[in-house]
Amino acid sequence: MRNLLPALLACSILSACHTDTRSATTVADPAPTLPVIGFAVTKTFPHDTTLFTEGFPVHNGRLYESTGSPNYLGWARSLIGPIDTATGKMDRKVELDKKTYFGEGISFIKNRLYQLTYENQVAFVYDAGTFKPQGQFKFANRQGWSLTTNDTSLIMSDGTDRLTFINPDDFQPIRQLQVTLNGIPRDSLNELEYIKGYIYANIWEDNYIVKIDPSNGRVVGKIDLQQLTDDAKQRSPNADVLNGIAYDAKSDKIYVTGKLWPRIYEISFPH
Repeated sequence: MRNLLPALLACSILSACHTDTRSATTVADPAPTLPVIGFAVTKTFPHDTTLFTEGFPVHNGRLYESTGSPNYLGWARSLIGPIDTATGKMDRKVELDKKTYFGEGISFIKNRLYQLTYENQVAFVYDAGTFKPQGQFKFANRQGWSLTTNDTSLIMSDGTDRLTFINPDDFQPIRQLQVTLNGIPRDSLNELEYIKGYIYANIWEDNYIVKIDPSNGRVVGKIDLQQLTDDAKQRSPNADVLNGIAYDAKSDKIYVTGKLWPRIYEISFPH
């Protein structure tokens, strides 16, 4: 579905192929080490292994999930609904026609629920209480990946190194933020969450989450969740990539999961 090569890998390959014509005494300054943010698992919950996770927010104290429907999973559906943490099952409130749309990230703001689609350049708007459709809007980004909010703007990822801030009232873009890691553009920004003034983003097909300063786009830390990916795959061989970070601001709890994962993990880390 998403075949973007990370910019860091491209830069590494170009560097390896370049003939260094500098004198032997010239030494490049090493890139600064990115701080690794430690975490602890505080609780686990079941997760339906048929859910191809695309969005994962908390709204009014409940976990919600949106899912996609890749062609290679004939049974997969593009759904939205709250998750029963006792069973891992979704109470399905919205379903898109999978022949036309591939559901992506969601976000709640101002009593509305917003949902991206992958390649249609269309977002849908629903009433956050009844889930009745309230309209749709077009966006200019080539693809839709994920949404979060700072309670004022929607913040959208599209697979590139840029995040787009969108006015939720008229759907106009407010600004774009280029994300960089050690001065290099960091693309493949996927599922997003806004936590205490910072944007956290899953990196597509990697096992870590980056912490982004929204004032300048710099990645200021990362959380390595390889052990959770390993645990998910041991429990369910079909578990796919890490994708999903949710924050409950009232309880100060953080949850992570992945596509087709058997578990949701409640984790804690300094934030």
